[in-house]
Amino acid sequence: MAARKRASTEAAARSPPPTTETTPHRKPQDRETTIPNEPPIAQPKWGLILKLSFLLLAPYLYLFFYHYRIEQDLKRSILINAGLSLGGFFITVKMIPVASRYVLRRNLFGHDINKKGTAQGTDKVPESLGIVVGIVFWVLAILFQYFNFTADSNWLVEYNAALASICFMILLGFVDDVLDIPWRVKLLLPSFAALPLLMAYAGHTTIIIPKPFVPYIGVEVFDLGWLYKLYMGLLVVFCTNSINIHAGINGLEIGQTVVIASAILIHNVMQIGASTDPEYKQAHAFSIYLVQPLLATSLGLLSYNWYPSSVFVGDTYTYFAGMTMAVVGILGHFSETLLIFFLPQVVNFLVSLPQLSGFVKCPRHRLPRFDPQTGLLTGTNDGTLVNFYLRMFGRMSEKSLCIQLLIVQALGCCFCFVLRYILAGWYK
Repeated sequence: MAARKRASTEAAARSPPPTTETTPHRKPQDRETTIPNEPPIAQPKWGLILKLSFLLLAPYLYLFFYHYRIEQDLKRSILINAGLSLGGFFITVKMIPVASRYVLRRNLFGHDINKKGTAQGTDKVPESLGIVVGIVFWVLAILFQYFNFTADSNWLVEYNAALASICFMILLGFVDDVLDIPWRVKLLLPSFAALPLLMAYAGHTTIIIPKPFVPYIGVEVFDLGWLYKLYMGLLVVFCTNSINIHAGINGLEIGQTVVIASAILIHNVMQIGASTDPEYKQAHAFSIYLVQPLLATSLGLLSYNWYPSSVFVGDTYTYFAGMTMAVVGILGHFSETLLIFFLPQVVNFLVSLPQLSGFVKCPRHRLPRFDPQTGLLTGTNDGTLVNFYLRMFGRMSEKSLCIQLLIVQALGCCFCFVLRYILAGWYK
């Protein structure tokens, strides 16, 4: 979750309880006018978004337009989806300042703990702005059905099931932001949100046995049956919670999502270009249809969440992003590759496990220690990748730390592509 301290309950505790004798009945418009105007949030960081988009999308665009020959019908659908996604980016950028004013009116704000002791540490930062990204994404995904799917399409049922799971996760994430649900309950939320996807899943439940193990097992393809759906459910739980716990500094939650989403796009277009199986191509195109709007809307939110952050994304965004990437990995049939893309999150989960499981005391905020005199972060003994990285490489600023962690994320994705190239034809 974000590096923030919730202030809504504190503000409510300080306000005196209303009485029927002294508090007059007011109309909704009267209540609106009594709320002081909050200062506007900072302008979006356009320069950052342009540089990041070019850096991450250039390989994808090169492969899509020049390196591979993709069928015109498939290319047309992807380009329509890209056009809708681009529109979603600008809508997200415009909607975030509007939504920020509304959440501030409801006391959904926090204070940036990593700036405590400075003037920025006392600012009210709007909370739970991931709800904007989730809503825009969901509307775009529904509109895209008009351009791509027919009423008898084989993929329509799974597409709608995927959207239902994503919508369910957005709802549960926003409930978590408002009610501040305990950690043990949070771990169960993705299991409930994955039910529409698991119930509607009609794909194969088999796995391909790696070639070195075929002589020992005796078969090349093994049917897992209901165990495969259990694996799908566990993958959803991991992806949603791994984004949520690898956090705590400005821009990290969205930044890691943007890097992984870009890697997923590159992987999908490579598989489409290299395959001759129409069904296999459609599975990876299905993934692109969901990842492009995820990437575009996330970039819109990142323009406000990058250091120094003027909005917090909340658990709404982290759950939504994790669920979306889990869904495309499952329905696109590349869950093994997805897990390698999540390599830093896997490491973070493993070092966090003692605290999350209760064997080691787990504080509410497992954040680095901020020094207001120098503006640098120091790693604590809490089990997170953020603290581990600071202990390994020394103190640094919040912005530098986020950039280096995102570089590590990108290197993890590059490692996945190299590993697939090395093992191709030998492992599977």
